[in-house]
Amino acid sequence: MNMALRNHARTLATSALKQHLSKGTISVLSARSSSWWSHVEMGPPDAILGVTEAFKKDTNPNKMNLGVGAYRDDDGKPYVLPSVRKAEDIVRSKNLDKEYLGITGLPEFHKASATLAFGENHEVLQSKRNITVQGISGTGSLRIGANFLSKFYAGPKDVWQPTPTWGNHVPITKHAGMEVKNYRYYDPKTCGFDAAGAFEDISKIPEKSIILLHACAHNPTGVDPKPEQWKEMSKIIKSRNLFVFFDMAYQGFASGDIDKDAAAVRMFVEDGHNIALSQSYAKNMGLYGERVGGFTIVCESEEEAKRVESQLKIIIRPMYSNPPISGPRIASTILNTPELRSQWLTEVKGMADRIISMREQLVANLKKEGSTRNWQHIIDQIGMFCFTGLTPDQVAKITKDFSVYLTKDGRISVAGISSKNNAYLAHAIHEVTK
Repeated sequence: MNMALRNHARTLATSALKQHLSKGTISVLSARSSSWWSHVEMGPPDAILGVTEAFKKDTNPNKMNLGVGAYRDDDGKPYVLPSVRKAEDIVRSKNLDKEYLGITGLPEFHKASATLAFGENHEVLQSKRNITVQGISGTGSLRIGANFLSKFYAGPKDVWQPTPTWGNHVPITKHAGMEVKNYRYYDPKTCGFDAAGAFEDISKIPEKSIILLHACAHNPTGVDPKPEQWKEMSKIIKSRNLFVFFDMAYQGFASGDIDKDAAAVRMFVEDGHNIALSQSYAKNMGLYGERVGGFTIVCESEEEAKRVESQLKIIIRPMYSNPPISGPRIASTILNTPELRSQWLTEVKGMADRIISMREQLVANLKKEGSTRNWQHIIDQIGMFCFTGLTPDQVAKITKDFSVYLTKDGRISVAGISSKNNAYLAHAIHEVTK
């Protein structure tokens, strides 16, 4: 073969190779474009996590993160309760195994959790007409309840929730296949409870519907009904024959008194409501990452409770099979050991008192700044969260000018305030509201 033929052959081979590679590239691109997940849209960022991310990037030494819903001590540090440390030592000393729990969790935790909610020797406990199972903190416990109601509740599959409510209540309800409806609760004009609006709306809820109530320290507003208002709500709800689902995430952590914080739950049971109840030990024991919670249904009889338990097991089994073991061991050790329980009650009161003190100091510092606005609602509200009354524009300004991070609705976590930054926060609030 002469040189000209060789060159022509090379040219043809190179051209063929380029065409082959081009087809291969197109094939790969085609495969990529037909990905199984090409239709998946980018989801919106979580509001609280977005606040935290922005806070982390801020270089201002005076910056404050008032978005996160976790307790902090007066140095702004995460707080592990001494009673929890002692309980951990006790559990460790027993050299227990790590075998699976049963589907419903740790039996000694069930009893202790129900006793904490209803009180010692309560009729519900004595008659064994409650079924209490371990849940994965408050969220998991709510989800167990939502799934059970979605499958077995005989009335309308609408869950009436206060306006506003904790952000996770809505997706938990919807993911369980039920619809969310709302009743008035918070009055922006007074930064307090809209009693008239709530009573009117509840009195019009279709009979046999489900109503969600925050037992204490309403999240996100920090606004709770007064005892006489709870009594009126119980009466109206009873007249409408509504099913009550209580979310009690802050027992003891709200006022510092476990009995006071559970008063609404106990009142409704005394009034004849057979309620569902979600409990969390994230806040009142600081067991955030341990994910300790409980779900309870109060039934008509012990026999009914056993049937309900059998169905709760069937619901839980495909969700997560069985719950974690370390957290409930800690919680049940505290609740079932008299000395530790007494120590824990002192510690949880200390946390509640610090938050109450921060509220009072903030109002006092606002007065020192010369603010003429009425900030009494900051003191009147209770628990970890406070609806300040700041508008979205004021929130944007306080973040931009003072590096104070909070959600757009003006909600702050009072646990993020300390004696060291209280005055700074008061100054910042005054500057954007005067």
